[in-house]
Amino acid sequence: MASLSKLVDFCNGRVSSYKIKDFPGSMNGLQVENDGEVKKVGAAVDAGLVPFRIASGRNIDFLIVHHGLYWTPPAPLTRTNYQKIKLCLDHNLAIYSSHLPLDCHPEIGNNAIIASKLELSPISTFLDYEGTDIGLITSYANSRKDLRASLDHLFSWGITSMEFGPSRPAKVAILSGSGQSAFDQLRNHEADTFITGELKQSHFNLAQEMKINVYTCGHYATETFGVKALGQEVAENFCIPFEFIDTQCPL
Repeated sequence: MASLSKLVDFCNGRVSSYKIKDFPGSMNGLQVENDGEVKKVGAAVDAGLVPFRIASGRNIDFLIVHHGLYWTPPAPLTRTNYQKIKLCLDHNLAIYSSHLPLDCHPEIGNNAIIASKLELSPISTFLDYEGTDIGLITSYANSRKDLRASLDHLFSWGITSMEFGPSRPAKVAILSGSGQSAFDQLRNHEADTFITGELKQSHFNLAQEMKINVYTCGHYATETFGVKALGQEVAENFCIPFEFIDTQCPL
């Protein structure tokens, strides 16, 4: 058993929660508290009713999520919003959210872990948001075929490949989640390949015109890594069990 306040302090410090500005309304940090004690930590990508039900059924009382409960504009506590909060209170389930801080963290961030698993070497960051770069620029020494095989292995649900760039990529940009805002900056960093979660149909034309390789691997799938890593660190530091809740979202 561990103190909720100590777990929250650990998470805030680990992801620099109060130093990194996020999208309006994201409200990173503790979003729902419990009675003050934690016996088991869990992690999920989304603060959804189904993940909450699974967590409570598995005796998790501290759940770390990437996409939290609160965004702009605030939603009334009715229907599923009410059900989610009621479930948390009825089952003593605390909810902790970390959005952009868990995308850009240099060690346990989604982008950093993806780069490590694909054996890409970080060079720099890109895509500034309110003073923090949330994307990662990396170098790669092998062929495009090798990179695609590694992506297929890492993202077993499947990826979408748009290969209009060099057969031997040199600079690979990584941005977990939505990559729609990154295209304008890829040229500035001479990136010839882009790995992200999801895009719009129009980006197919941009990939052709810019002559770059683009791989979309799923918004959900690219954002499973950070919450897992933070949850595992919490479990190890406070000697409590950990479990990741995989909702197998295909998007």
